[in-house]
Amino acid sequence: MLRSGSRNADVSRALNIPLGTVSYWRHMDRAKRGECPGAHNPKCPRCDGRELDEAAYSYLLGLYLGDGHIVQHSGHRVPSLMITCADSWPGLMDDCEKAMRAVLPDNSVCRVRSKGCHNVKIYSKHLWCLFPQHGPGKKHDRLIALEPWQQQIVDAHPWELIRGLFHSDGCRITNWTTKVVGGERKRYEYPRYFFANKSDDIRRLYCETLTKVNVEWTTLARGSDPFNISVARKNSVALMDAHIGPKY
Repeated sequence: MLRSGSRNADVSRALNIPLGTVSYWRHMDRAKRGECPGAHNPKCPRCDGRELDEAAYSYLLGLYLGDGHIVQHSGHRVPSLMITCADSWPGLMDDCEKAMRAVLPDNSVCRVRSKGCHNVKIYSKHLWCLFPQHGPGKKHDRLIALEPWQQQIVDAHPWELIRGLFHSDGCRITNWTTKVVGGERKRYEYPRYFFANKSDDIRRLYCETLTKVNVEWTTLARGSDPFNISVARKNSVALMDAHIGPKY
């Protein structure tokens, strides 16, 4: 029916099949016959020397290391990158999609709804080239190290990497304490940034990049687990506020 020119909606109604299923079958049928519409030999910055938006890439790398993963399901010709974004932060979701479109301008981006969040998703056969940190298992169970070309980008755009990591695994809170002044106990509040990740390598990358931009940080351990990185000094918080700010 589709090959004869019927619309997806017509086939869906005639056969009582969900519209999304019909659309997927149509796409897979076209793919097998090499008839997918649009751009289908998109260029890769690593393979073809296409210009790369390095600032967007540095931010997307941070998001990937925090809340992203790459997977290739059976039946799909290419892998997909998914970044999981909580529905509480719609601005973060928009920034994630914007970065994906800037890094892979020839590929389409979609949002897949899940409970309390959306997976911002893009397909590309060049994801392995752009994110060589991919591998089997959880990130904190394997080595995470930047390639020299990635380190050059991070060195040129350190705040974008920090912002991506913070948007994935960070928070900005208001701490408080009390002091006795002139015999009277007063309450004082101050902002503080936290970043938590189980991967020693990812925390090290975050801390090294903070140091490069003159942000002072400390490690807070829960028991024997040093998973939390804190930024609380006034000057450092001011730098974070200027370049990162709260999630939104």
